Amino acid sequence: MTPPTVRRRRLGLELRRLRDQSGLTLEDVEVRTGLGASKLSRLESAARGAKPADVELLLNLFGADEKHSAFLMSLAKDGRKRGWWQTYDLAPVYADLISLEDDAAAVSNYETLLVPGLLQTAAYARAAISAVGMTRTPEEVSRLVEVRMARQSVLTRPNPLKLRAIIHEAALDVRVPGPGLMRDQLQRLLDVAEYPHVTIQVLPSASALHPGATGGFAILGFGLSGMDVVLLEHLNSSLYIEEPADVGDYTEAFERLTASALSFDQSLDLIAEKKKEAGP
Repeated sequence: MTPPTVRRRRLGLELRRLRDQSGLTLEDVEVRTGLGASKLSRLESAARGAKPADVELLLNLFGADEKHSAFLMSLAKDGRKRGWWQTYDLAPVYADLISLEDDAAAVSNYETLLVPGLLQTAAYARAAISAVGMTRTPEEVSRLVEVRMARQSVLTRPNPLKLRAIIHEAALDVRVPGPGLMRDQLQRLLDVAEYPHVTIQVLPSASALHPGATGGFAILGFGLSGMDVVLLEHLNSSLYIEEPADVGDYTEAFERLTASALSFDQSLDLIAEKKKEAGP
């Protein structure tokens, strides 16, 4: 059985929260809507997908506001949504990420040894994917580079994604093979930093211990309380953190990292200096 997507789990959790908030039991909802209690339970646990008509019925019953309802309806309709990424044979967790990025209003990303994917050049992405993937074929690497470049369209769309990126200085010093490759990557950071919706900070190697010492993470924000999601990526797996309290911990950690990092101007000055050191 295919595991439920992050979007389906988020919808189920939120329907459960709204029902609890309204003080209704599953049986109460069944009486008022005609939707079976067992079906509602499966919707809330993400054991089954939700029909938009059923979700609309529930949201009306729970009295969800217009903005909240619109977002949850978009989650319910996702099964019928055809995104560009669905033409690629991607792992479900990666397809989830791209789908979430497509709908997100903001992303806060902290990276320790890599430049964030949304800020990578194609050459850097190829080197990174090849190194991390280890056993991937050249064809697989090329396909994933193409996907990574396509993902970056969220930064140039009419209503662009707001990106806050904190990059550990160590990521700027990693030796990446290829003439001029790292120099071009550092220039890419300087270029994208000019976008009004992108902020880039560098966390210096000389900084004191901080919450990011355990590794990188990305927070995907949707502009609605309790709906943000955290992504943790590992060598051969990824994990989504979805409980609001846990997401709150990562949000606080990111703010602490922001305070520990160099200012925006200092960060760009350091990146420019690293670019000069990278040579021609």
